[in-house]
Amino acid sequence: MLDSASNRPDLPPEIARRRTFAIISHPDAGKTTLTEKFLLFGGAIQMAGQVRAKGEARRTRSDFMKMEQERGISVSASAMSFDYGNFRYNLVDTPGHSDFSEDTYRTLTAVDAAIMVIDGAKGVESQTRKLFEVCRLRDLPILTFCNKMDREARETFEIIDEIQENLAIDVTPASWPIGMGREFLGCYDMIHDRLELMDRADRNRVAESIKISGLDDPKLAEHIPADLLEKLREEVEMARALLPALDPQSVLEGHMTPIWFGSAINSFGVKELMDGIGELAPEPQPTRATPREIAPEETKVTGFVFKVQANMDPKHRDRVAFVRLASGHFERGMKLTHVRSKKPMSISNPVLFLAADRELAEEAWAGDIIGIPNHGQLRIGDTLTEGEVLKVTGIPSFAPELLQTVRAGDPMKAKHLEKALFQFAEEGAAKVFKPAIGSGFIVGVVGALQFEVLGARIEQEYALPVRFDMSQFTSARWVHGEKAAVDRFVTANKQHIAHDNDGDIVFLTRLQWDIDRVVRDYPDVRLSATKEMMV
Repeated sequence: MLDSASNRPDLPPEIARRRTFAIISHPDAGKTTLTEKFLLFGGAIQMAGQVRAKGEARRTRSDFMKMEQERGISVSASAMSFDYGNFRYNLVDTPGHSDFSEDTYRTLTAVDAAIMVIDGAKGVESQTRKLFEVCRLRDLPILTFCNKMDREARETFEIIDEIQENLAIDVTPASWPIGMGREFLGCYDMIHDRLELMDRADRNRVAESIKISGLDDPKLAEHIPADLLEKLREEVEMARALLPALDPQSVLEGHMTPIWFGSAINSFGVKELMDGIGELAPEPQPTRATPREIAPEETKVTGFVFKVQANMDPKHRDRVAFVRLASGHFERGMKLTHVRSKKPMSISNPVLFLAADRELAEEAWAGDIIGIPNHGQLRIGDTLTEGEVLKVTGIPSFAPELLQTVRAGDPMKAKHLEKALFQFAEEGAAKVFKPAIGSGFIVGVVGALQFEVLGARIEQEYALPVRFDMSQFTSARWVHGEKAAVDRFVTANKQHIAHDNDGDIVFLTRLQWDIDRVVRDYPDVRLSATKEMMV
């Protein structure tokens, strides 16, 4: 495996075999189904569930919230670890729905590569484009899987052209589809010169592959009808002439994406994609931090929290911090320093995830994602180290685009509501603002569906019905500047001021005019739409 920085030392073998990646896509492109099949081939589950299960059929393993199972969508990123071949895969499934994009953006800070899933009929959709831009900002290598080829899909060249034009990235075919829709037979593996045939009878079976020597091999005619074979030979020849050849270094640098074609629901093309991740995706990469970068081969353990999930087990009111290990070899029972509070933490019951199931992690290496159950000490953006004061940077928090006031159905339970809201704010599920004047709270989210999820979760997890009402404010900005200037600004604009759950000052706005007025009248105060988590 080529290393992007060739002067870096070789990684210890245990770290070098780690591949940590996220799956991104527009809703409904088949991302969760693909995740299921990864688990199936990794031997982690015996039978893949379906997102919308019929009767008693297995439901998906990666959607563990009641709401996700009822609606057939993912609203929360989930992590899974499993072995495949010589590799250890850490897979993070992200929500595709744009209302939960903030969770996805943060998740992308914890992975070394992304798998982009696109629908063969719809091509590149709006949410795919947004997520791709985030990968681009982080220079993440991207591997592409074109799904649903067993339905009517677009012409292969048209799909590739659209990716190249819309996303400005070179595309090289790793496999080439034979037929489409009802005529879809399988793919020609262009990297290994193999014929992969799809078995429509059993969706959980791995497709059979037939070793051939090039496209002129007479064996091809035994498996492919003459008209499709002629088309395949013609198209592959054109593809090899017109499209760039696979360059592993260019893939690592994020300038090129290899594309596989298949049908996740029929388990087809998934194995080739998984082999491709092992061969082409990067091993664990250095992590940006201050005052210095953290290299994965360092012997001291460091890790950072990129997600907090509350009440994964409703009976225990627990909170699990998802921690990406940036360096070292972690062992259960280790004492790590919690950099923000400067206190040591003994990590006695870390867990490895397999969707909703978890097992105790006796050890983990750089690149792995572990869960640390805690009672609120760990928050998004926190760094854990073996003593050195390092802070991992670049985990963003975005200004909400929708604001509503929230009230408990029972006025006597206002205290309970405050506790529930702060819990969700620390999890990153919403922003909670306490206005300087008046009582009550204002909740801010990125997408409207989040209000529904929040209301449902507060009711389920805290037995507390709540009501959301329109707020006079439409957006929020964090306030920065010299203390004296900020104090002057706060005193003059009391009715617009609130504090977020970290205690930071926030300016609530009704119109763009409010923001323009601040820029004009208070040149020494800066308003920003993002802030780094928990600096």
